[in-house]
Amino acid sequence: MIRRATKLDKIRWVIVYSIDLVNLFSLFGYYDLYLRWDAGLPWPLILSGVVLLMVFNVLATRPHRVAMRGGRRPTAILAVTGVIILVMAAGLFMWAIPTWLGMLGPFVRRRTIVILSVLSVVLFNLYAALLSGFLVWELLLVQSVFTGMGAGGVLTNLWLWRVAKEAYEGQEAQARLAVSEERLRFARDLNALLGQSLTDIAARTEGASRTLPADPAAAAEEMFEVRDLARRSLREVRSVVQGYRAVDLDELLASVRAVLEAADVRCTVRAETGSLSPETRTLLATVVREGATNVLKHSTAERCTITIEDGVLEMSNDGVSGPAGEHAPNGLAGLAQRVRAVGGTLEAAPTHQGGYLLRAAVPA
Repeated sequence: MIRRATKLDKIRWVIVYSIDLVNLFSLFGYYDLYLRWDAGLPWPLILSGVVLLMVFNVLATRPHRVAMRGGRRPTAILAVTGVIILVMAAGLFMWAIPTWLGMLGPFVRRRTIVILSVLSVVLFNLYAALLSGFLVWELLLVQSVFTGMGAGGVLTNLWLWRVAKEAYEGQEAQARLAVSEERLRFARDLNALLGQSLTDIAARTEGASRTLPADPAAAAEEMFEVRDLARRSLREVRSVVQGYRAVDLDELLASVRAVLEAADVRCTVRAETGSLSPETRTLLATVVREGATNVLKHSTAERCTITIEDGVLEMSNDGVSGPAGEHAPNGLAGLAQRVRAVGGTLEAAPTHQGGYLLRAAVPA
């Protein structure tokens, strides 16, 4: 089964890879090491710097992923990369400092990261000034800009992730609430319908049991009335259930289109439903719903087309390649039996163009 990537998954990928771009700040370090080697720095020191920087770059991709999953602070990773930062800063190597502050940002208070950012800029430049004898204002400016972009960029992206996740979870909660409200409505209808009928049946049955020893004929008459009452109650229950199961075709088409487009599947609907009987509309709505479920769960479709004309439904998508598996008994196979029962046909199979076509023909 192919799991379709949701919009939340795509947002997660965008944010993860955009945070990974913060690593580009430390990649300037390789060029810096090359310049130092060209200036005569011994190659063992250059090689050690390259190895430390590579280890740092690999570890730097982990903390923000942990933060997005809501995991515990990766203390070991932050400590190892912090030691690398101190070792390289001793050699006036500042390119990895903004990246490390961005790694630390999700796991400390905002005030703490601001203080650490200011201290890193001030102390590094004071240290550089002590070694060189003068303050390099260009270095101060570059480090300040990179530090702000590194720490601020990560925190901003993680904030966007929390906002997107809360919005997505809010939509799911709203959908679950709608389902729960519909179940409650159905439960209230059944309670109102059966409560009085079952109370009457219980009372009359008890009365018949008391009358039976003295007047069997009267008891039998009472039981006949109980039987009629039970039959009326059964008809009423069936009527309520049938109304509950009935699906409005036009509303379902609009809902399916919205759901598919929310999943990044462009959906085109052309439907002439005015001449269809209520039974046909309900049956075709069930087929459309099952077809949409299959598009979402079992395909990688980017386009879907739904047409209904003269009782013939055709639902095609471009997300299936190769042979399809057997239809599940409670899925299309079960629907095919229901369609055949009313004199119609249902077919579902891959097309020669690499797509998939679901076709149901029902007497209009």
